[in-house]
Amino acid sequence: MTQLSVSAPRARTAPASGADERLAVRPRVRRRLGPGRTSARGLALGPLLLVVAWVAGSASGALDPATLSPPWTVVTTFGELIADGRLQSNLLTSVQRAAIALVLGVGIGVALALVAGLTRLGEAVVDGPVQIKRAIPTLALIPLAIIWFGIGEEMKIIMIALSVFVPVYINTHAALRGVDARYVELAESVGLSRRRFIQQVALPGALPGFFVGLRLAVTISWTALVVVEQVNATSGIGYLMTQARTYGQTEIIVVGLVVYAVFGLVGDIAVRAAERRALSWRRSLGS
Repeated sequence: MTQLSVSAPRARTAPASGADERLAVRPRVRRRLGPGRTSARGLALGPLLLVVAWVAGSASGALDPATLSPPWTVVTTFGELIADGRLQSNLLTSVQRAAIALVLGVGIGVALALVAGLTRLGEAVVDGPVQIKRAIPTLALIPLAIIWFGIGEEMKIIMIALSVFVPVYINTHAALRGVDARYVELAESVGLSRRRFIQQVALPGALPGFFVGLRLAVTISWTALVVVEQVNATSGIGYLMTQARTYGQTEIIVVGLVVYAVFGLVGDIAVRAAERRALSWRRSLGS
């Protein structure tokens, strides 16, 4: 009987250190191609560079003080306006006008976008007049608005609201029309009602466009405020700037411009923060 001998397996020798390094699995480092999430510090960098350029130009004499007051003069004037209470009272009036008109304009823009974006009849009736208004500057409507509404607060708020609702409507309407058709087919296949389709598919799909329109609306509300507050106004930052222009006080004009810029920037940052919170489920380049 033949005897089979089974030899013990040979022990594997450890590879050399150089081979070890080559055989080791190295984790791949993912290269981020997108810009990432925007921070408040990053948003403040651009305005800070403008201020630095302004200081450098004024200190070197490149900017004529009669044309543009230096920053230190503007800061001194800012303190004087706060000390005598003129800045606070006029700023409160401007903020009230802008806030009321913004809420009114955003509400109108969203309502019209829903009507035009969800029904063919609504789009046929609403979209044309909105596009006509978009082509007409707010400044061109002021003479007619004065005849219709007078020169009081009502006219000013209506004119700002007319400027505000257009970007909200345009972006929200475009987002509604851009909802993926696959989601619509899925909603039809599972038998969603019209109301639940609007709540669960249409409105969430329109949120990104709405926030883009809202960011534009916040800035436009302050831009339109500058115009309407120079029409027979007795208070407001625009009124303060108009009075300063009459007496050649460029430092007060610059204070007014800085106030408008700060409130516009703060409003934009606030809308961006709300957008990140509301759209936390969305993955994008800015996430």
